[in-house]
Amino acid sequence: MRIEPDIATPAALIGDPARAAMLTALADGTARPAGELAEIAGLSRPAASAHLARLVGGGLLVVEQEGRHRYYSLAGTGIAAVLEELARFAGPPARLAAPSGRPTGALRFARSCYDHLAGEVGVALAAALARDGVLRPGEGKTLSIPRAGRARLIAVFGIDPETLTPGRHGIACRCLDWTERRWHVGGPLGWWMAERMRLSGWIRRAANSRAIALTRTGEKALAREFDLRFIPPAGPVRPVPAATAASAARSSPRKTN
Repeated sequence: MRIEPDIATPAALIGDPARAAMLTALADGTARPAGELAEIAGLSRPAASAHLARLVGGGLLVVEQEGRHRYYSLAGTGIAAVLEELARFAGPPARLAAPSGRPTGALRFARSCYDHLAGEVGVALAAALARDGVLRPGEGKTLSIPRAGRARLIAVFGIDPETLTPGRHGIACRCLDWTERRWHVGGPLGWWMAERMRLSGWIRRAANSRAIALTRTGEKALAREFDLRFIPPAGPVRPVPAATAASAARSSPRKTN
């Protein structure tokens, strides 16, 4: 007897517009109270609580009690990956209600996507690499790397693409960015580029979030190497603790696009 995975149940949970809005609001890795999620989804608090209970019961969210407040967050990074994939098939990004006083724009500016660099910065860097002939469109989503491109990657990032283990779509691939609607660099090369940028002090990963901060060192390096200039969003990004960053650096890259 064949036993198929029950994908219909989580799909139905995600498919409700109000629940989808709350899940999307939590895709940055933050934890938010029910009242805030109700405001984002345009629901009354009792209605939001009922939806949140279903998401927790379905294993998509976890809830933590802190004092009188209950904070909801995604049950794992895999949920954010599913939302990222679904966003690629969606229409233009919907405008979510944002609670007053909460900083916005950090995820759109720069964030991690499967541990490679996404958002405005990631898309602009990918466009510059294509413009300079470092990366070329290949078959399907695959990106090819000509000899001159290999030399440039070694010179700028210290990465020899010939030493990388190919993923499902080769060494590098086009990964459609759900906020920018253009592609950034995915695959093993995308992972290593983001990691070398972090080790070189160009970017800082945020604690408990997928947001990434572009440092002044990074701004100067991207302007020097690729003639890219950015205006980072206001507000600090708390860096990942050193022990966490060191552990991530020692681990192998995840299997990506």
